Amino acid sequence: MHRPTPQADVWVPGDYELGEGARWVDGRLVFVDILSGRLLEVPAGTPRKARELLRLDMPLGAVAPVAGRPGHWIAAAGTGIVLLTPDGRPEWLARPEDGSPVPTRMNDGVCDPHGRFWAGSMPYDGTPGAGSLYRTNSDGSVHRVLDGLTIVNGPAFTPDGDILYLADSAAGVIYRCTLDTDGNPMTRDEFVRVGDGGSPDGITVDTSGRLWAAIWGHGAVHCYEPSGTLSTVVHLPTPQPTSVCLPPGGGRLLVTTARYGLTGDPGIAGTVLSIPIDADAPATSTFGRSEPTSDVCAR
Repeated sequence: MHRPTPQADVWVPGDYELGEGARWVDGRLVFVDILSGRLLEVPAGTPRKARELLRLDMPLGAVAPVAGRPGHWIAAAGTGIVLLTPDGRPEWLARPEDGSPVPTRMNDGVCDPHGRFWAGSMPYDGTPGAGSLYRTNSDGSVHRVLDGLTIVNGPAFTPDGDILYLADSAAGVIYRCTLDTDGNPMTRDEFVRVGDGGSPDGITVDTSGRLWAAIWGHGAVHCYEPSGTLSTVVHLPTPQPTSVCLPPGGGRLLVTTARYGLTGDPGIAGTVLSIPIDADAPATSTFGRSEPTSDVCAR
């Protein structure tokens, strides 16, 4: 039986078209508005108003902090992986989606506990199988590790970094992959399949190993046990949740939402919601690297 959940409240007002990539970094929420290329932050205190940290002239899918370099980020942006300074100046590591058969952009991304940055891509027109998953090692080299996907979301990792979860939103599936010590997938199994037209979007793993997933189109967040059993459904007052964040020790679930594609009165779509939840997640992993290798993509 699914446990009842409390009501969702607006934690950050706004009209973000495609807010996503929610992460808790240094006592604040950071997230992106993908299509406008904006990176935003929200301090833990009140008033809860988002502040723009930087803006790119390309879609910004997700960021992760760079170890030992405050204000610096590694990002999935445009057609590749880039390092960003506090003023948004880009240092490209690789642009693997340049020259793709169909126009393709980078989408969601996150660092694993070993300091590697993982990010997926997606075709603008939804061409099946045109999306890929990339891993950026600490030396800055970028490697394509999975292909044949469509809209790649997540990724997320167990606290030990040995298990990768990955959503293909177009297929309605979340995969579970075991990784070797170098970060290469050894297995890829279907973990859960979301039915009735719902699409798994952003995901995260809590300290107990449970997977939390924003379900686009269903206006809900699902919590799955490590076995794949659906244990909790958090119902939301807007149809398009995009990512989930469990601040360490915070006792709440933060959910970004989107106005993209909605017609008529969008209501609270495009805000960040907060729900009291008895769960938290490990601290956000940072990108640890030596000198990067510019514009190198191993396939």
